[in-house]
Amino acid sequence: MTTHAMSPVDAAWYHMDGPANLAMVTGVLLTKKPLDFNQVCAVYRERLARFERFHQRVVERGFPLPTPHWEDVPHFDMDQHLHHVALPAPHDQAALMALITDIASTPLDREQPLWQVHVVDQVEGGSALVMRFHHCIADGTAMMGVMQRLFDPAPGTRQPTAPVLKLATPPLGILDKAALVVSGAGMLVAELLKWPDPPSPFKGDFGMRKHVAWSAPVAIKDVKAIGAHFDAKVNDVLVAAMTGALRTYLKGRGVDVNHTTVRAMVPVDLRPPERAGQMGNEFGLVILELAVTKARAAQRLALTKERMDALKRSTEPMAMRVLLDIFGRTPKAVEDVANLVFGSKTSLVMTNVAGPSSTLYLAGVAIDRMLFWVPHPGRELGMGISIMSYRGQATLAVIADARLVPDPDTITDLFNREFSALLRSLKPQAAKPALKKSLRSRA
Repeated sequence: MTTHAMSPVDAAWYHMDGPANLAMVTGVLLTKKPLDFNQVCAVYRERLARFERFHQRVVERGFPLPTPHWEDVPHFDMDQHLHHVALPAPHDQAALMALITDIASTPLDREQPLWQVHVVDQVEGGSALVMRFHHCIADGTAMMGVMQRLFDPAPGTRQPTAPVLKLATPPLGILDKAALVVSGAGMLVAELLKWPDPPSPFKGDFGMRKHVAWSAPVAIKDVKAIGAHFDAKVNDVLVAAMTGALRTYLKGRGVDVNHTTVRAMVPVDLRPPERAGQMGNEFGLVILELAVTKARAAQRLALTKERMDALKRSTEPMAMRVLLDIFGRTPKAVEDVANLVFGSKTSLVMTNVAGPSSTLYLAGVAIDRMLFWVPHPGRELGMGISIMSYRGQATLAVIADARLVPDPDTITDLFNREFSALLRSLKPQAAKPALKKSLRSRA
C-alpha cells in the first residue's frame, strides 16, 4: 500500500486537533435553483479524483516516533463521501443553520479520507452544498484552486484543463530558517511576554457541539467607498466592522469592553506564485489585537488600519511559518504545549479569503453565494470568524462552541448593523457639495 510522509506544516495542522475541537474547515455554497444530486456526484467523481489528497487517508508511521503519512485508500469509493439530504420545514435559513450545526459538530471517520459533501435540497426553493475537509489537506488558497476545477465559468463551459496537482513544497534551507526565526524572534518573544487574553465568552472549556451563523452580504463597492473615505483597505473596513460587532456583543454579555483585550490569530498567505495550484498549507500566523476598547467606529477603523499595516510590514508570519514546520516534526504532545502557550494569548481565529469575482456554476446551476467557517482548534479558542468575498459581495461567518457562544447569529447581525452605520456616516459628507451647489443656484 502506497504511503508517503506528510509535509511538516501539514502534519502540524493534523496534530492541531483538540480533544473536542477539530481543525475542520466547513464551506457552503447556495443556489437559487435546485441542484441535481446525481449530476453533482458526477462532477465530483470526475474532477476531484484528480487531487490525490481526496482519496488518501492519514496514518501514523515510523519508529520510534510515528509521524503522519498519506496513504492511498484501497478500493476507494467516493460515494461514501457524497451525501444527499432534504432540509426540514420550514426550509429557511434558520433550518439550514441548524442542519449545518449538526454537520459541523460531527467528527469525520479517521479511517477514510478526511472530507465529505452534503447536497441539501429544499433550501428556500434552491439548494445548498456543504463541504467539510481537514485543514491538513489544504489551506484557503489551495482550496480556491480546487474550486476552479470543480466549478465552471458558465453553464456547460469547463475550466481550462490543468495537470494533476501534487504536493511539492521544497523545505527551506537551514540557514534560511535560522534567518527567518531570528528576524521574527523578537516579535514572537514580545507576543509570548504579553498577558494572556482575559476570560471572556470566547475562551474556556468546550465540547463537540458547535453553532454557526452568517451575515447578510455587504457590497464590496460599499466597503471600498468606506475605505476611500477613511484611507483604509477593504480588509481594514471589514475587520473594523467585525470588531465593532464583537465589542457590542461582549458588552451585552457583561464584559467591561473599555478595559479588556481581545486578540485574534490571523492566517497570512505566504504561498509563492509557482505553487499557487498545489495542495497543502503555505501560510504563517500573526496575532492581531482588535480595537474593541474604542467606542467610536471611526476610531476602531483607524486603529485597525494602523495595527494591520504594522503586521503587513513584520516578519512574524514567516517566523510563525517556520515554527509550524518545526512543530510538525515533533510529537503531538510537544505541539499541544506550544498551542496552549500561543492560544492563551488570543481569543479567536479570524481569516479573510478573496473568492471569485464572477458567477461560477456547479452542474449547470449558478452559485449564488459562498461562505465558509474557519476552524478554531486547540483547547481554548472558542470561536472562528471568516470573511469571504464572492461576486462583489462579502459575507461574515461565525462558528463557535455552543456553550460559550450559543447565539453567533447575534454577532453576524451586529456586523451588518455596524457596517450600515459606517456606510451611513458617508452620506452627510457626500451631501455637502450637493447642498452648496443648490444654495448657489438659488442665489
